[in-house]
Amino acid sequence: MTSSTQDGSEQKPPAGAGPTASDGEAGAGAPKAGGASVSPDEVAALRAEVAELRDRLLRAHAEVENIRKRSEREKEETAKYAVTRLARDIVNVGDNFQRAIEAVPAGAAEQDPALKSFLEGVTMTDRELLNVLERYGIRRVQPVNELFNPHLHQAVMEIQRSDVPAGTIVQVFQAGFTIEDRVLRPAMVAVAKGGPKPAQASEPPGGAPPAGSDIPPGQGAA
Repeated sequence: MTSSTQDGSEQKPPAGAGPTASDGEAGAGAPKAGGASVSPDEVAALRAEVAELRDRLLRAHAEVENIRKRSEREKEETAKYAVTRLARDIVNVGDNFQRAIEAVPAGAAEQDPALKSFLEGVTMTDRELLNVLERYGIRRVQPVNELFNPHLHQAVMEIQRSDVPAGTIVQVFQAGFTIEDRVLRPAMVAVAKGGPKPAQASEPPGGAPPAGSDIPPGQGAA
């Protein structure tokens, strides 16, 4: 911009001088140097996108954690029950030991030294087999005089008995086995009928049945 002097000559502004007021008015409304203006709608959209990405991240982290826990649980169960199929065959062999022991008449071994030695050998072998099975979480179930539990026992017949509570196991035809907290093979049993009802189990505060009680329907106390 030029200006006039008293003698009528024009004078130019010094080099590097800033813009005048008119120049500032001409540039009003332009974006500031080094940044751009953002509308409120764009800010809200960016915040929503950040929230969605954060939610996806948390969900993905939770899913990975669930997969890890499920994998660990499956690994533990595989280790616990890996011998299930083999155990079923082995307990059948153990049944033969029991049959051999039960086949010896009472008092016969005391009269025959050879039979006594044989019986002791079979008994020791049977006991050692049970010890080996227990190291793998496998246990024999001999539920004589216990109440029938459909989760552990298989009733094959009923016997009329009035001297024991109804539902009491009075004979075991075949021992059962459990592996850890699962039934490997249910015990085959005979159950008493016609006797008195089982005594009512003591109830904890609140009237709830004791944990683990498995009295069959209709056999509880009135």
